[in-house]
Amino acid sequence: MSTQPLDGAQALIKTLDDLGIEYMFGYSGGAAIPIFDALETIKTKLKFVLVRHEQGAVHMADGYARATGKPAAVLVTSGPGAGNTVTGLMTAMMDSVPMIVISGQTVTWMLGKDAFQEADIFGITIPVVKHNYLVKDTNSLPRIAREAYHIATTGRPGPVLIDVPKDVSGAAFTGDLNPPFNLPGYDPSGDFKIDRSAIEEAATLISQAKRPVILAGQGAMIARADKELRYLAETLHAPVTSTLLGKGVFPETHALSLGMLGMHGTAYANKAMIECDLLINVGSRFDDRIIGNPSKFCATAKIIHIDIDPAEMNKMIKPDICIVGDAKAALAALNEHINPLPTADWLSKLDGYKKKYPLTYKKQGGLRMQQVIDELYELTKGEAIVSTDVGQHQMWAAQFYKNSESFHWLSSGGAGTMGFGFPAAIGAQLAHPKKTVISISGDGGFQMTLFELATAQIHKLPIKIVVLNNHYLGMVRQWQELFFENRESGVDLIGNPDFCKLAAAYGIPSVHIKRPADVTRMLEKALAYNDGPILIHAECVKTDNVFPMIPAGAALEDMITEAPKQKMAKPIGST
Repeated sequence: MSTQPLDGAQALIKTLDDLGIEYMFGYSGGAAIPIFDALETIKTKLKFVLVRHEQGAVHMADGYARATGKPAAVLVTSGPGAGNTVTGLMTAMMDSVPMIVISGQTVTWMLGKDAFQEADIFGITIPVVKHNYLVKDTNSLPRIAREAYHIATTGRPGPVLIDVPKDVSGAAFTGDLNPPFNLPGYDPSGDFKIDRSAIEEAATLISQAKRPVILAGQGAMIARADKELRYLAETLHAPVTSTLLGKGVFPETHALSLGMLGMHGTAYANKAMIECDLLINVGSRFDDRIIGNPSKFCATAKIIHIDIDPAEMNKMIKPDICIVGDAKAALAALNEHINPLPTADWLSKLDGYKKKYPLTYKKQGGLRMQQVIDELYELTKGEAIVSTDVGQHQMWAAQFYKNSESFHWLSSGGAGTMGFGFPAAIGAQLAHPKKTVISISGDGGFQMTLFELATAQIHKLPIKIVVLNNHYLGMVRQWQELFFENRESGVDLIGNPDFCKLAAAYGIPSVHIKRPADVTRMLEKALAYNDGPILIHAECVKTDNVFPMIPAGAALEDMITEAPKQKMAKPIGST
C-alpha cells in the first residue's frame, strides 16, 4: 500500500517514472489537467516537452524510440487532442515502435453522452495500437501502466494507449504502486524458445546453397542482433540487403552489403534477389515495397523466414522454413550449425552488377537533392542520426546516406507518413544530445509539422533541418509523369513560404543553397553551428525522378534504371 496520500494521476506519473520513462511529450487540455498537475506535484526524473500539436508529440516519441530502442510517453487531452494522435499511432504501429500514449477523457458518468470534447478514442484507436485501455478504477492505474509498458516493449513492439477519465485521474489513490499483473494469452517469453528442428532444417538448406542472399529487416535491429547477423553473413560469405527500416543493422559500407532492396532499392540488390537460390529473411515482414508481384518473388529460390510475429508467416510469401522467435536468439542458434559456402563466383557476379548499375546522379542542370544528401554523408562521415520525411528525398536519402549502425536511420515505412521526419528528429536529438541529428524533409512534408520549429528552438536542439524544396509533391508527380501521361494534378506546391524567413520568425538561423557549387560550403557552415537548430533550405531541380524503380505490383524483373522511352502501363499498387 502507498504510504503518502496520492491521487490517481500522481500514482500514474510515479509509475511511469519507476518504469524508466525519460521523456513525455504532450499538449495540455481540460480532461488531462489532473495528470498535468501531477507532473508538478510529484518529484520524478521524467522530463516533459510541450509541443505545438499532438501529432508532433507522437512523432517525437516515435523518433526517441527509433533512436534508442526504448519507449517514451505521450500525454494529451480528450476529443480532438486524442484524435490528433491517430496518425502518429498508425505510424508507430505499422513500424513496430514502442510508446505509451495517455489521453485524458471526460468523466465516467458522461461517457457515451456526447460530453464536451468527448471521443471514443478507445474504439477509434483499436486498429492502430498493439493494445489499449479505458480505465474505470483509480487503483488500477499503476497496474495498467506496467502492463502497457510490458506490452509495448516485448514481443513485436508497438504503441499502447491508456484513456483516463478525469474523475479517475483526480480521485484518491489507495492501492498498490507496484502491483503484480497477469496477462492471459500474452506470453512473449516464448519468443526466445526457438524450434530446434526448424533451425536444423534451415542449416541443411543453407549448406546446399551456392547463391545465398540475406535480407535484414528492422526486426533484426529491434532484437539487437547486429553481431549475430554479421557473423552469419561473414561466415557464409553471403551478401546482405536490407529493408528501408533495416538500414544500418548490417553496415552498408561492408563489402558484402548490397544496400537497400525493393521499389527504389539498388539495382544490384534486386538482381541478387532475382538470381539467388536461397533467401534468408531475418526480421522483415515481406512488405509490398520489397516483393512487388508475390507470385514471381524469388520464384526459384528456397526461402527461410525468421520473424518474432507468427502472423507474418505465410502472409505475403510462403517460405520453405519458418522460424518464429526473437531474431537474436534464432540467429545465435542457427550460427552454431553453419559453415562457409562456395560463393566466390556469386559475389563476383554481384560485384559486376555493382559496377554496371551504380547509384549515381547528374552533376549538371541545377541543384539536385542527391548531391545535398551525398555531401551530407561525406561531411558527417556517415555517423549522423538521419530522420527523413516521405517521398523522393526519402528514397534518395536511403540510397545515398549509408548507415553503419543500428538506430541511426529514422523513417516512416509502412504508413508513409508525411510530416514525420522533423518531429522524429526532435525526439532523437533529445535522446542523443551530443550526436549530430539531421532532419531531411521535402517542402511538402515539412509544412505538415513545421510548427515544431518552436519546440526545437525552445530546447536549443542542434538539429540540422534540411528542407529539399522542389516546389512539388515530387513522388506523386513522378508517378503522374510515368504512368498518367504527365497530367499533373494536385502536386504543384504554389505558395510555398520563404523557408529562411519562416525559420527567422522562430529565431532560427538558416542557410540558403541554390547552386551546386555552394553545397559544400553551406553545409559545412550549418554543421558547425551547434547553439540550437539551423535550417538548410536547398532549392532543387523541380522534375527529377528516382531510379531504380519497380512499378507497384510489378515483378523485380520489371525494374527500370532510367527514364523509359515508351509509355508505361498504370501500376497495380499504390505509390
